[in-house]
Amino acid sequence: MISGPLITAERAVAMASEAVFLDARARPGAREAFEQSHALGALYVDLETDLSEVGDPRQGGRHPLPPLDAWLHRVGSWGVATSTPVLIYDADDGGMAAARAWWMFHAIGHKPLAVVDGGWAALQRAGIPTERGEARVPTGARYATSVREWPTVDADFVESVRNDSSWRLIDARAPGRYAGEVEPIDPVAGHIPGALNLYWRSQVDEAGKLIDRTALRSRYEALLGDIGPERAVCYCGSGVTACHLLLAMEACGMPGAQLYVGSWSEWCRTRGGAI
Repeated sequence: MISGPLITAERAVAMASEAVFLDARARPGAREAFEQSHALGALYVDLETDLSEVGDPRQGGRHPLPPLDAWLHRVGSWGVATSTPVLIYDADDGGMAAARAWWMFHAIGHKPLAVVDGGWAALQRAGIPTERGEARVPTGARYATSVREWPTVDADFVESVRNDSSWRLIDARAPGRYAGEVEPIDPVAGHIPGALNLYWRSQVDEAGKLIDRTALRSRYEALLGDIGPERAVCYCGSGVTACHLLLAMEACGMPGAQLYVGSWSEWCRTRGGAI
């Protein structure tokens, strides 16, 4: 039984025989690390080729979403049906790709779904059965859903709400990048004017697990004030770590926030507005 967007490693191990595990490790060398050891039966999920597609960063950012139909075929090829429990892990506190995969499943209405709290390290400590070998992909039918488009917002929408007091725009990047003090990836430093900052890594403890839910909820309540979470728009550099904010909000009982997938990588190339 999966009761929320996060699952303990111990519970994930107990579900090993019934769930599909997705290994979303995304750092350089992640595929080689997968081949050295991964959860028994796990499928490798590539941030660059499964969870995004190559595109013009001026249109969709550095990690644009794949076409929805392509995603539905990919999910089906993993052997995932609407009733299949899906458990996702990475090695970066959930933020680099596990949360992105979670959001993409969540967006198509998949319910038995969770990110492993603490990720790969926690699974190893909990005694997850492992194996070596290359990634393999089972065959299956296209995932069935009534969803017809990605539930995201675009730059025009962000422009229309970024100074609207009834909305909140939240930047998930490190404070230095938000402040424009450093920019290691994109051509312009700064943030979208009107945005607030909540660094996604501040949501996890030293073990890579989500911090106390009550404390986390208090942070979001302070940011939102009397605004409902469905009127929050989250972004980051390229629409990946912003998904960790959406995951955390869901976990502390504040669902419904929006994702601006183009994020700063798209905005800074087309709108400027650096602060």
